[in-house]
Amino acid sequence: MIDRRSFIVTSLAALLPAGASAAGRPDQPEPQTRDYGPAKLDIYAAGGANNLPVVFFAHGGAWRFGKRSQVGAKPGFLLANGFVFVSIDYRMLPQADVATQASDVEKAYAYVRANIARHGGDPNRIVGMGHSAGCHLVALTGMRGGLPGVAGLILDDTRAYDLAALSRDGGMVRAYARAFSDPAQWTALSPASYVDGRKHPPTFIAYSRAPGRGEESQAFAKRLRAAGTKVTLFDGSAYTHMSINRDFGQDGDALTAAALAFLKATVA
Repeated sequence: MIDRRSFIVTSLAALLPAGASAAGRPDQPEPQTRDYGPAKLDIYAAGGANNLPVVFFAHGGAWRFGKRSQVGAKPGFLLANGFVFVSIDYRMLPQADVATQASDVEKAYAYVRANIARHGGDPNRIVGMGHSAGCHLVALTGMRGGLPGVAGLILDDTRAYDLAALSRDGGMVRAYARAFSDPAQWTALSPASYVDGRKHPPTFIAYSRAPGRGEESQAFAKRLRAAGTKVTLFDGSAYTHMSINRDFGQDGDALTAAALAFLKATVA
């Protein structure tokens, strides 16, 4: 019997160019670090890069942990496939609340859009990407218009799309309860609050088998589609919450193949 993940890998393997294999992938490139104000970001670009599409990445860590260097194979894989890659830091709890973190993401994006051309990136072809807490922040800022001109979004595994619904469903577990302790802020900090009545870029939503991820992601995708947004929904139930991020860029990874197809259709 072929399991779901094996089937997806086999079906999508053809989307990965030969140069994207582990054996053919270049060594992890060294980034150029820049200070964008509240924190720093790393820019990964191949030598001679010129007017290439850009992936702008926000790491996870429960809004409290993590750092921009935790990127795994993403930079090498994306550079090998014709992209510039940017990974950002943002200030953390308890020093900075989630609203401040979202503002940091928007400031980092504004810096990248204003400066990425000198690193070989195209400021009009930036795709926002995030995992876990970073997924929530990219979804929130992207939905509310805080990433002007963003060409697409890759949202990788969060439950924090609609905080009021999450609370009603019993999903406000410790990490979420600590990050979103004030119910008066739930509407403003929920990406779903900004779906209706706005035009949104094409959005790729992935979810793992972690509790509640599938239900919340599917509900958010349904709402976006009802508003006229083009949505690609990836069933990552073969992954854990950590592996759905860690495996990105690895040879033969199903999510990587699906996300690359989305990127090429959106900005290539």
